[in-house]
Amino acid sequence: MTRTAVPYSAPDLSALARLLERALADHQVTHGRLPGHVEMMNLLARGAGKRNLQHLQADATPAAAGPSTPAGTDFWFDAPELLDPSTTPVAAPPEPGERVLKTLKCFDFSGRLVRWPLKLSQQRLAMWVLWTRFDARRAYTEAEVNQVLKAWHTYGDHATLRRELINHQLMTRKSDCSEYRKLVQWPDDEAQSLLRALRKRQAPYRLSSRPPRVLPAIAHPLNEAGEVQAHDQDDQHA
Repeated sequence: MTRTAVPYSAPDLSALARLLERALADHQVTHGRLPGHVEMMNLLARGAGKRNLQHLQADATPAAAGPSTPAGTDFWFDAPELLDPSTTPVAAPPEPGERVLKTLKCFDFSGRLVRWPLKLSQQRLAMWVLWTRFDARRAYTEAEVNQVLKAWHTYGDHATLRRELINHQLMTRKSDCSEYRKLVQWPDDEAQSLLRALRKRQAPYRLSSRPPRVLPAIAHPLNEAGEVQAHDQDDQHA
């Protein structure tokens, strides 16, 4: 398979490292796996300030490689061949274990925690789910952490959940509780299994990534007959 060498440079190594760190963590949580070969090349292209790999290849010129690069040098000789995802079989993830299934019952179909698990091992699994509701790229105040937790549980004990996120080392906070941050790390196999099971269970019913909100009823004026009075601007200006 013939491969073309593409010169690569990133304007900011630190920014590239942060981009890859966030992208790999988000991809692992969202898809339950690391990015594939093409996805990684697209990430590297973005780190170089390009839209995607095609943009990087289009901007590359033979002169950019420099005179010290011999013609025909193949820098991709050890890269795997690109496979068509539509025809390549994908290994099915393992079935969730008993502990995952028991923890799953503590969540409703919107992904909200409806009761606190009794066993410590199940509590940690539940904390991984709440961990995914936070953004690792920003800092939170305590009030903002409470707001997120209130949205993703139903039994009114956000203080315990906030404390458990710290105890399980999934979030960190300053000593004066003025700032909270999500800790970027890899969910273990059980946590990934629970996240997959939650996504699979709610997929047929999911309308958005947010839990449903209950909107207050709108009071309509009534006419003398006790019927809802319609407001038609065209009739008023007729």
